[in-house]
Amino acid sequence: MAYKRRKGKNIVTRGKKKDFSFKGIAYKSGLEKNMAMLLDAAGIPFEYESKTFEVLEGFKFDFDCYERQSNGKGDMINRGRKKVQPIKYTPDFIGEGFIIETKGYANETFPLRWKMFKKMLTDKIGNRNHSPLVIYKPQKISECEEVVKLILKQNEQKASGK
Repeated sequence: MAYKRRKGKNIVTRGKKKDFSFKGIAYKSGLEKNMAMLLDAAGIPFEYESKTFEVLEGFKFDFDCYERQSNGKGDMINRGRKKVQPIKYTPDFIGEGFIIETKGYANETFPLRWKMFKKMLTDKIGNRNHSPLVIYKPQKISECEEVVKLILKQNEQKASGK
């Protein structure tokens, strides 16, 4: 049984964790689970979080950089002169000719990562002769339903040679 209690200025929610599993796969949100159910019902094959893209390579930062820890606590120390980790992005669903990122509530870093992902696709794929790739970002269930219709329409056009 879930309950809420006040702890200082914050309200802490305790209780059962929601179950977002479908066909043996644990999804991270209800929107992801619904997208998977819609794709499955339409007979559209997909993989869930199967590929990670590096949208910005890691690099060596050769300068001094005085800053506090990322949580803002502690003393200002030199955190420079070390390797900066790459920025990676893992889309929710990948299928033949499509990538889907379900995003109900985006955190503050997502819009930048999303733009970097689109830029990476543009740079890597560009205008080369390739099968068309469409990316989708539904934010609610009605948009997930629309994505399925668009994918089915794209598959029909591909099959008819248009």
